[in-house]
Amino acid sequence: MKKFAVVLAGSGVYDGAEIHEATLSMYAIKKQGADYEIFAPDIEQHHVVNHITGEEMDQKRNVLVESARIARGKIKPLSDFKAEDFDAVLFPGGFGVAKNLCTFAFDGPECSVNADVEKVVKGMHKAGKPIAALCISPVLVAKILGDVELTIGQDKDTAAGIEKMGAKHKPTNHAEVIIDAKNNVYTTPCYMLDANILQIADGAENIVRAVLKSLA
Repeated sequence: MKKFAVVLAGSGVYDGAEIHEATLSMYAIKKQGADYEIFAPDIEQHHVVNHITGEEMDQKRNVLVESARIARGKIKPLSDFKAEDFDAVLFPGGFGVAKNLCTFAFDGPECSVNADVEKVVKGMHKAGKPIAALCISPVLVAKILGDVELTIGQDKDTAAGIEKMGAKHKPTNHAEVIIDAKNNVYTTPCYMLDANILQIADGAENIVRAVLKSLA
């Protein structure tokens, strides 16, 4: 049975992992006969956002603890990740990717990336294993790997930022998957487009299917 590592960035679209993308990715992995373990960095969130008002709250939360809500408590610190234990890694989106896993939301192409996240991506890339990224999470791959082909959908400003980091952006529609065979990278836009939950499910199904096909 093939095994994915799923890396979360908290819980909630505005300050953590996008819950639909995370959950439907896990569902797609299981539905297609594979398995997964969930990881998140043990760090403080950049900030906490009220998901009703969109306003910042005067609170502090931990990315690992918040991600455990989605994982139902079955989660490990990202520092425990070992590339040799997994066949693929998958990053759901959500603003937490651009705020907690890296600083793209604030610094654009000049962003920094969390050290554990960088270690995961570089370790899987060096091992020639698939790296899947949904929604905004391809910015991580662009920053870390540079010369890679990927998609975040059709947002011109984000695409320009990705290309400034050395990557090549390809515009996509709902549920399309861009495959960079050379780097074994798989990306799909999800909520970077104006999507509904069915389109998110299709994107998750398609990207997991593409990864598993490469591992067959």
